[in-house]
Amino acid sequence: MRSICETFKPQLPTWKNPSRDFSVSLRRSKSQQTTFGVSEDSYAYHHARQRRAANVTRKVELRKQRAVALGDPIRGVTTPFVESLDSPIRSEATTTDEALANTTTTSSPDKPPPSPATAADEDHLNYYLTKPEFEESLEYSRVLSEPLVSTERERADPAREAEEAKMHEVDHETASEAISRILSLANANNKERTRANVQRIIETFGRHNTDTYFKPKAPSLQSTYSTVAEQKPTPRAGPDTGSSEVQIGILTAKIRVLADRYEGANRNDKVNKRNLRLLLHRRQKLLKYMHKKERGSQRWTNMVEQLGLTEATWKGQIEVK
Repeated sequence: MRSICETFKPQLPTWKNPSRDFSVSLRRSKSQQTTFGVSEDSYAYHHARQRRAANVTRKVELRKQRAVALGDPIRGVTTPFVESLDSPIRSEATTTDEALANTTTTSSPDKPPPSPATAADEDHLNYYLTKPEFEESLEYSRVLSEPLVSTERERADPAREAEEAKMHEVDHETASEAISRILSLANANNKERTRANVQRIIETFGRHNTDTYFKPKAPSLQSTYSTVAEQKPTPRAGPDTGSSEVQIGILTAKIRVLADRYEGANRNDKVNKRNLRLLLHRRQKLLKYMHKKERGSQRWTNMVEQLGLTEATWKGQIEVK
């Protein structure tokens, strides 16, 4: 219940500013006229809405086209060299069970079964071995394991010697096949494959090799008119492992390994996601630096084409979702 004072309280009239109400109504009518042309024209109103919807749709399409043109900031474009980094063997080898079952090969105890991946098909082997070393070791072992020939030819049995030589060849082929499978990168772990990929990248992009067939960069105007004597470059003491293109290639190989893990069942692996983001930003910094220094040169063009790098890898913000 209200009190007696509230009941008999006089009601004071509220004062309104007429000029303020008029200015508000005037602004509202002007905004309607500027938006729709004529406030009572429904045709102009709907025509403006259609134009706006068409503009929004066009903006969405252009945004998608620009994103496609920039490419994938993580993987870039797939190239033969990048595919060879994912597979341990360059040559085409039969690795599927169906292809091995369809091959018409006669299994015999004298001939070992076909191997899906052998060291003879690879340029880089496991355990830090090279192909010439592997072939030299096989030849040396074959010579050491040859059966001894009797010096007394009158008492020698030619049939037995021929049989021993045949058995020696069969044993040597079987041992060579076993060693080839052990040394093959197809049977190696991920760490050894990454090491072999790093060696390939150093041989492909290292300046100790590329300086022999790439033209040097044209001198700048500042160096042309400079009075300071040009210093001679320090001779290299070994393979080039620190140049920007080599480091970018190594980071690209590591990024593809982490991306394959992150896209699988380990989607919620926060540590893997953080490591992937760090490698992407490190590669982005190196690409920006090299784009500033070597833009348009043969070294830059060769690196971008070989690794399949697009503008999204060094332009804009890179997000790992």
